[in-house]
Amino acid sequence: MTIQTAKLSDPSVRAFVTAVNAHDREGFLSLLAPGATMADDGSDRDLDEWIDREIFSSHGHMEVDNESHGGRALVARYRNDTWGEMRTTWSFTVEDDGRISRFETGQA
Repeated sequence: MTIQTAKLSDPSVRAFVTAVNAHDREGFLSLLAPGATMADDGSDRDLDEWIDREIFSSHGHMEVDNESHGGRALVARYRNDTWGEMRTTWSFTVEDDGRISRFETGQA
């Protein structure tokens, strides 16, 4: 069962998923804290390069199956033009100002 994006608990994570699914790169970047970092399958990646390749140039889309840790951990079906669909986990570090300073993703 999919959780509607509008019903995700954490407002920053909800905005992140919304921006990914709308292919809104500018909106996505505005959610990130200065110097934000990310990891994919346990390895730190260059954030700008990764989001261009895995989200924006390849039409990434997230369908959230469940959330935990107050909405800051997700299990989602993620698909893009490069890899097709896969079951993924996402975890987010959100600062006091609501911006995301780190996210980690990987295959579930």
